[in-house]
Amino acid sequence: MYKKVVRRVGGEGKLPAELMESVKNLLPNSKVIMGRAKRGIFAGRHIQFGNKVSEDGGNKSRRNWKPNVQEKRLFSYIHDRHIRVKVTTHALRCIDKAGGIDEYLLKTPYNKMDTEMGIVWKAKIEKLYSQLAEMEVGFFPPEEEAKIEQGFEEVRGAKREFRREARRALAKQSQLEAKRAAAAADGQTAEVAGTNEDASDAAVKS
Repeated sequence: MYKKVVRRVGGEGKLPAELMESVKNLLPNSKVIMGRAKRGIFAGRHIQFGNKVSEDGGNKSRRNWKPNVQEKRLFSYIHDRHIRVKVTTHALRCIDKAGGIDEYLLKTPYNKMDTEMGIVWKAKIEKLYSQLAEMEVGFFPPEEEAKIEQGFEEVRGAKREFRREARRALAKQSQLEAKRAAAAADGQTAEVAGTNEDASDAAVKS
C-alpha cells in the first residue's frame, strides 16, 4: 500500500523525506497476495506456497495453504452494535487477547494493519474515541448518588408490587370464572333432573 501511494504522488523525491517517513509508518508495506484480504481482518495470515512431497519417491509438486477465514459478528462497544467482518482464526485469538475488536484495532499500529478494511475501521474507532474523550462528564456527590439509587430502588419496588397485584387480580378472576362455570354446570344438572322427574310423573299418570 505504501508503494502504491508513492507511485501515485510521483516517486520518493516529490515530497519531503520526513513526510514520506511518517506516511511509511502509517501505511503497511507488506504485499497482500489475496484480494479478499483487503475486505477483512487477517492479522498477517495470507496464502502460503510450498511443495507437496510424495511418500514413495519424494516427488515434489507445488501447492498452497489458504488461511482459515470465518465470517463473524463482533460487538463494538464504541459503535454499540455488532460488526460483521471476515476474520482469520489467528485474528480471532488476537482480538480475544486484546479484549475486543475496538481494543485490538486501537492497539495495533497502522503499519501492521495490512488490510484496507482494518485501516478504515481503525481510523473510525480512533475518531469516535477522540470525540468521546472531548465530551464533558458530570459527577454527583455521594449523597446525590445515594438519593438517585434510592429512587431507582423505589421504582423497582413499585414495579414488583404492581406485578404482584396484577397476579393476584388475575388469580381472583380465574377463580370467579371457575365458580361461575361450576354454578352453571350445577344449574344445568338440576334442570335435567327436573325434566326427568316430570317425564316420569307423566308416565305414571298415563
